[in-house]
Amino acid sequence: MQQEIQLQLSPKDAADVATIQVELARNLSVSPKKINGFQILKKSIDARKREIKINLKLKAFIDEPFKELSIPEFDFKSVANANHHVIVIGAGPAGLFAALELMLQGIKPIILERGKNVRERRRDLAQLNREGILNEESNYCFGEGGAGTYSDGKLYTRSNKRGNIDKILQLLVRFGADPSILYTAHPHIGTNKLPGIIASIREQIINAGGEVHFNQRVVDFKIEDNTIVGVKTFSGELFKGDSVILATGHSAKDIFYLLDQKNILIEPKPFALGVRIEHPQQLIDSIQYHCPTWQGRDNYLPPASYQLVDQVNNRGVFSFCMCPGGIIATASTSQEMLVVNGWSPSKRNNPFANSGMVVQVELEDVFKGMRDERQGTREKGRGTREMKQINNRLILHDFQEMVERNAYQAGGGKFIAPAQRMTDFVQGKTSTSLPDTSYLRGVHSVDLNEVLPTFIADTLREGFKSFGKKMKGYFTEEAIIVAPESRTSSPVRIPRDETHLHHPQIKNLYPCGEGAGYAGGIVSAAMDGIKVASMIMATHQ
Repeated sequence: MQQEIQLQLSPKDAADVATIQVELARNLSVSPKKINGFQILKKSIDARKREIKINLKLKAFIDEPFKELSIPEFDFKSVANANHHVIVIGAGPAGLFAALELMLQGIKPIILERGKNVRERRRDLAQLNREGILNEESNYCFGEGGAGTYSDGKLYTRSNKRGNIDKILQLLVRFGADPSILYTAHPHIGTNKLPGIIASIREQIINAGGEVHFNQRVVDFKIEDNTIVGVKTFSGELFKGDSVILATGHSAKDIFYLLDQKNILIEPKPFALGVRIEHPQQLIDSIQYHCPTWQGRDNYLPPASYQLVDQVNNRGVFSFCMCPGGIIATASTSQEMLVVNGWSPSKRNNPFANSGMVVQVELEDVFKGMRDERQGTREKGRGTREMKQINNRLILHDFQEMVERNAYQAGGGKFIAPAQRMTDFVQGKTSTSLPDTSYLRGVHSVDLNEVLPTFIADTLREGFKSFGKKMKGYFTEEAIIVAPESRTSSPVRIPRDETHLHHPQIKNLYPCGEGAGYAGGIVSAAMDGIKVASMIMATHQ
């Protein structure tokens, strides 16, 4: 007999198989000898009270042989001689999972990636971190696996209605991820492990007859009678296919420019912008796990995380991409523009905890800044003078770039980041000293109130004070804020017909994933890739 049961145990007991079996027997009123094993179906931490508990949902095997938790078999068909070919632009999660889904149905994917494979990409990241030398085609955003490969590998998403999350996780396990991602509340692979998984996916695609081409940045679309029939790359090669999936990620601004130049419909999309905030991990542990800082967390507990959200004058401010035991990294894709992001290794064993803390940016915010400047008001929406030749379709993209350029200049160049103690930021004074930080390129003390747009800075200040009340000890001079966190999502949406998922103007062009404005993270991008691939498959049946 198999029976599902919920248990709540201490962290130590939840880590011990023998103790779990005893608790199962006691709760099921059977002899421990009758329980031949159990599967973990769900696991989460309940830290609301001083006594931390682990919630477990288990399947016990009583008087019958135990079976390990298994994943479905995926039948990747040989597509070497397939009748239908689909060009996939971008080898991030949207593009890779779209390719896998196409192969499951016998369609050949041809992936074009502007950057390098994961191994070669690592060298460019090292050079960026050590010397401040940026390769615009190979960085934290561009290259095999996309932005998520070297920026943490968190897998949770709130978008449960967008697709089959379990299928995404099962495929990741199929290609080498730890099976624990199938049942943990906030699954995380880690930047040190995700590259190997991405390489395994690539090998599967090639072994089944698909194609993967690196260093092939798309520079033009071949369109006939409002139908896309192929794409041209920087090398001069022309790739033809029955359909084109455009899955280029949130930072491929050249694609936005190309679409705009060809008068292919795009539109501005609200996004979020702010800073990275970093605390000592021990401090976050002490707040979340109700333990003295000097004592540290229970050895059976992982480094603590947090999630914060508030409304300040009807404007949302919230934490984003929280990285326990993490590192702040340079996520720039253009020279003289600064972007920061965060990541964690699988063990999350670095001494700092960082998180994006961002504010929603609406189209009206930028228009207001421009109106105020024309009226002679000194609005710190700074740099609106730089946007005189404004393109309304790219207005939020241009605003994002303006903030990144200002931050680069404020840091003094070489991707050194402008930074400030959180308490000094709220008080409006430049920090005379800065705490240690994980940001490898180094930081320069400035008043970020003079770098960030006014509405962003104002909202963040009030948000920090509010979060300090929600998390006692969070608002502290030990916390450093590093600017800017500006790539939370795409500032442009590439519209599509939601019935057939193709572009409303260009037949057989399928905008997809985060760069097109339909996802926000690894899992949701992967789900959108599968969704688009499934629609393409339906048209070929």
